[in-house]
Formats: sequence, structure tokens, C-alpha cells
Amino acid sequence: MTRSDPPGDNVGHGYEAGRLNLPFVGICTFAKAPYVADWNDIGADVAVLGAPYDFGTQWRAGARGGPRAIREASTLFSFGHGGAYDHEDDVTYLPSSLRIVDLGDADIVHTDTMKSHANIEYGVRKCLEAGALPVVLGGDHSINIPCINAFEGHGDIHLVQIDAHLDFVDERHGVRYGHGNPMRRAAEKSYVTGLSQIGIRNVSSTAKEGYDAARSMGSDILSVRQARKLGVEGLLARIPAGKRYYLTIDIDGFDPSIAPGTGTPSHGGFLYYEVLELLAGLAKRGEVVGVDLVEVAPEYDHTGTTAILAAQILMNLIGRIFHERSK
Repeated sequence: MTRSDPPGDNVGHGYEAGRLNLPFVGICTFAKAPYVADWNDIGADVAVLGAPYDFGTQWRAGARGGPRAIREASTLFSFGHGGAYDHEDDVTYLPSSLRIVDLGDADIVHTDTMKSHANIEYGVRKCLEAGALPVVLGGDHSINIPCINAFEGHGDIHLVQIDAHLDFVDERHGVRYGHGNPMRRAAEKSYVTGLSQIGIRNVSSTAKEGYDAARSMGSDILSVRQARKLGVEGLLARIPAGKRYYLTIDIDGFDPSIAPGTGTPSHGGFLYYEVLELLAGLAKRGEVVGVDLVEVAPEYDHTGTTAILAAQILMNLIGRIFHERSK
């Protein structure tokens, strides 16, 4: 992104390399990436799309504010240093050559689930047509349904879910497209070859019949405690290697001690490095072709910790995906 030097006496006084552009300055696009309004001209490696839809919630709403909160939090990590050097890995992630753009939000039509979902699906399809990795900011977890729909005709995918809840309800009182349904809708797709559902725990929104149905339709279900017993390498070994992975991250997969800002918090969740190491391993094990992160609800996130966690995990994930692709 090209920035012009400021006018007048400022020229030559600390601006010879362009603006400093600190996190609290400017417009809150994701990672301060260029905003692209024309979805027919994306021209990027990564396209970030907001899906501020939360009509699918069964308890506390508020995730419609998630995309804005995550974008604002992402500016904390966007100092424009030409990459993010990780001294533990001795790798510079997110180099300036990596083209990230922000597409803004899919249009949400209040009270109209199908139209809102169709608009989200359209945005993801435009990302795929452009050859860009779609990174979708929810929104409640029902937005995964149109995201997965968009992959029809783009090859097989294996779905990896990090979540406290199974989200495998078929239908409840006629509702098939709420935030308790997305993994069931995904499992019905012929191009979804399997599901790895990780972090599922505690009293859940899905009855035993849902767990039985999930396993019969190709799901491998692991709780946080089971995942910790396996360790990262053992956990990765449970995920089929060499696949095209679609990754869906519900922020309530993390423990509410670090992610309180969500509608359905569930104690006993993952901590930051547990998830980061899993995602880093996944990027090495196959090709991550799509990502959504859902259920950040800033109304319950009084310190901004949850949105910061969401932004940090996404930026680290993007960095690792494209580092592995560059090898």
C-alpha cells in the first residue's frame, strides 16, 4: 500500500521512510491492509471478509460486532515492519510480499437468514475465484454454513473445528441454519470428506444422538482433556495428512479466562499456545484453504482481550500458512 508523505514542514523530519502509522492512527481494516471494495478485482493472497451476522444465537447475541472488534484489535500487531520475526522459529512471518486485503463486510439483511447467508457465500466465492485465501470474521457460528457452501465445485475439503460445542444439531423446532447446526450441514456435503472436532466439552447444545450421528457421518471428536493427553503430535496424527483443510475456530474453544467475550463461554478450554501449535502443525500437514473465526462478542469483552486473541491467532495462522506454502 502506497502512502504519500505529509505536506509542509513535516517532510524531511522523520518521514523520509513514510508515515509511522501507529496502531491508533488511521482506518481499522484488518492488519491495516488495503480495503478493496470491488470484489471482482481482489488481487491478493489473503482476502478478509466480515460476516457480522448473529441471528443464529440461542442465548446471548452480540457477535455481529465481532468483525469490527477483531479489525480494531488487529491494528495492535500492524506496525509495518515488513514482517513479523519469531525468534523461537527463526522465521519472519507476514513479509511485505504477502498481499492481504480487507473486503469489508458481506451485507446482512436483518431478520433474513437465507439472504444474509447468501451474501456471505457470494463473498467467499469471489475470494476463491480470485485465488485468495478467504479469512472470514464472524458473526455467530452459523456463518460457517455459507462459507462451506461456497466451496462447492472447488475440490474436497476436510473440516477442522476448534470449539467447545459440537454444533451438530440437525433440526430444532424447524431451525436448520442456526449456530448449533453448521457442522451437521457441512457433514452433509459430498465434498466434505471428514471432520475433526476438537475441544468439545462440558454440558453441550447437542444431545447424545448428535454425537452418534456425527461419528457415523465421519467426525472424530476430541475434548480438551483428550487432546492434552495426546499432545500436539498425537492430535495432529488423528487428522488425515495431505488434505485440503478448512479451519473453523469458535473463540469459545479457548478458556474464558483468556476469551470471556463470547455468547456461550465454557470453562476448561484451550490456552493460546496449545491452539497455535496445533494450527502451525496443521499448516505443515496439508493445505489450509479457508478459515473462519466466529463468536467474538465485544459487549462481553470489557478489556478487549478476546478480540486481541482472535486477531493474534489469525495473524499468526496466516503467517504460518504462507510460510509453508513458500517452501
